[in-house]
Amino acid sequence: MVPSGGRGPILAGMSDPAMNAAVRAALLPLAKAGQTVTYRDLAALVPVPPPHGIHKLTLALETLIREDHAAGRPLIAALAVSRAGAGIPGRGFFQLLAELGRYEGPDRGPAAAEAHGAALAAAIDYWGRTGRPSP
Repeated sequence: MVPSGGRGPILAGMSDPAMNAAVRAALLPLAKAGQTVTYRDLAALVPVPPPHGIHKLTLALETLIREDHAAGRPLIAALAVSRAGAGIPGRGFFQLLAELGRYEGPDRGPAAAEAHGAALAAAIDYWGRTGRPSP
């Protein structure tokens, strides 16, 4: 791994599990601070190498959702939001939650915002206040 000016390791050549762990590790301090982060800012924080950095990031976030769901944990990926989505995640977040049976509703609008608000509060409580380590 090559340092990248203090931002963390560059993930070029890292396996998907390593990417997933790096994304989870980047989200933990944000949960402790009670903050959300845009996909772009999270990709820079990790950092996720180009090309297609946001796509790689969303694949990692989907994996984290599946892992947390399978383990019965709140979704740490709820901290990652779309810059264009009024403070909520992109449509894929809600579509995956629907696939997993965790949400029934549209992927935009008040119902989506309410569902995200509940997921975000649960994630901050579990991952932030209780200081759970990454699995």
